Amino acid sequence: MYELVIRGGEVVDGSGLPSYRADIGIRSGRISRIGRIKDRGRQELDARGLVVAPGFIDGHTHMDAQVAWDPLGTCSCWHGVTTAIMGNCGFTLAPCRPDEKHLVLRNLERAEDIPAEAMEAGIDWTWETYAQYLDALEGLRKGINYAGYVGHSALRTYAMGERAFSEPATADDLMTMKRELSNALYAGAIGFTTSRTRNHATPDGSPVASRVAAWSEVRELVGVMSELGAGVFEIASEDTGRDPERIRDYLNRLRDLAVETGVPVTWGMFSSRAVPDHWRQFFALLDETARAGGRMFAQVHSRAISVLLSFETSLPFDGLPEWGPLRALPLAEQLAALRDQTLRTRLIAAANRMDSAQAVGAEARRPDYEWLFLMEQPVGPHRSIASIARERDVDPVEAMIQLALERDLHCFFVQPLSNGQDDIVLEMMRHPRSVVTFSDSGAHVSQIMDSSLQTHVLAYWVRERKALTLEEGVRLLTLEPASAWGLHDRGLLREGLAADLVVFDPDRVAPLMPEVVDDLPAGARRLRQKATGFAASIVNGVVVLRDGEHTGAHPGRVLRGPLAAAALR
Repeated sequence: MYELVIRGGEVVDGSGLPSYRADIGIRSGRISRIGRIKDRGRQELDARGLVVAPGFIDGHTHMDAQVAWDPLGTCSCWHGVTTAIMGNCGFTLAPCRPDEKHLVLRNLERAEDIPAEAMEAGIDWTWETYAQYLDALEGLRKGINYAGYVGHSALRTYAMGERAFSEPATADDLMTMKRELSNALYAGAIGFTTSRTRNHATPDGSPVASRVAAWSEVRELVGVMSELGAGVFEIASEDTGRDPERIRDYLNRLRDLAVETGVPVTWGMFSSRAVPDHWRQFFALLDETARAGGRMFAQVHSRAISVLLSFETSLPFDGLPEWGPLRALPLAEQLAALRDQTLRTRLIAAANRMDSAQAVGAEARRPDYEWLFLMEQPVGPHRSIASIARERDVDPVEAMIQLALERDLHCFFVQPLSNGQDDIVLEMMRHPRSVVTFSDSGAHVSQIMDSSLQTHVLAYWVRERKALTLEEGVRLLTLEPASAWGLHDRGLLREGLAADLVVFDPDRVAPLMPEVVDDLPAGARRLRQKATGFAASIVNGVVVLRDGEHTGAHPGRVLRGPLAAAALR
């Protein structure tokens, strides 16, 4: 009767209601029965003493390129994610003619932090339109489910070619974009995304294509979703700085867009150490928009967003002429060279001469050593380099070198970019119009490792801090993102719904330490982070991971948007 029976687990069903003990029977990829099951299943999973919950849903990833060469969906799959939403911030691989893929890669390369050579080697470009891309994605082996937006930068380069990076769209250009967006939505795109932030640039520092667009162009494209009555609009927000007038103008435009089009609008928001309350006016916009009749929700993180620095990847001092020759050496030779105190003295002096005037980017500025931390365990808090230097009575740069040498250069220094205050992070997570997501999986692959966002919620906020109950933590990762993106047959454990589940030990579930690996196409480098405490991950009724190891199954699907789903019915 059942293809899989999960026996005796503590069911945390995603709703936030109290847990209960039950068996779960799965048949034809769906939950067939929750309760006492006497019949044997073709496959049995003993969940006694473990939690059984819906598979986690990550609403903000950039897996668009990675899915072409990674059939498992790492690192997300290791942290309980069974559905990933990609195509955020205007970055997608389609639409794109095969002979113009260099234009798409120009948009992607710096933001995704994946070398163009790796994408060239790893992607078999067989599509032109977004509909053809989804069909190609359907044909790939997938360990988890994927849903995708269509991105503004790709739409622009498809319609305008090279002009997309420098010119306003003509009426004909806009008509081409609107037609392709409409076709994409009918094919199964879940919405449309754009970026207007200076953080998103091409390898030469120029704006990605979406940043060149006028607001009227964005408004016209969101209007396509309004006319069709389907789709979510995601935006990487404009850089308003601290100017109250610019901020109010931008917030008014967002509110009016949501109210006038009826399209759900979403964006990411984090706190800043320099301006701790800046985020509050954006969150006030959520309620203001709701009162005016629009729908808007914020995407928030579960911890500080940090760059991971290391001798294996990058350091703040890499651009200095005194450091360049050392950093060009293989790691083993750097280890040997750094034992020379004379060299270290020169390196320390050079690092201490750095100032913001010399900087070409955030990574090149002299660090604030009070806010640069040694990563000694995967879940904080961490000790600052400044405090360690004081303990050792040495210069902070010398402390970094000593710490690295003691670990054969295999260690990470954590540099928070935002969300540095736990109380604010928790307040944003608890807001009724926010969704805890934004792992950015698939992007910033050698700089940031936030694919462990979900296990951080369970290990830190639920178990260590006890700021959330287990039921509340699971709801944040399941029902809330499923509801926000309209994945109505996922995010809950209910009879008849899709059988995406995770089985985990609530006393052990946690991220492991990150590591540096060279497993991208063409041998390119990335950060990788696994987890502990998961007994099983089940996607569409099939066990994909057991005790963190792949079973060999690839049951993941393309989850198409409402217009495609309606057509299939």
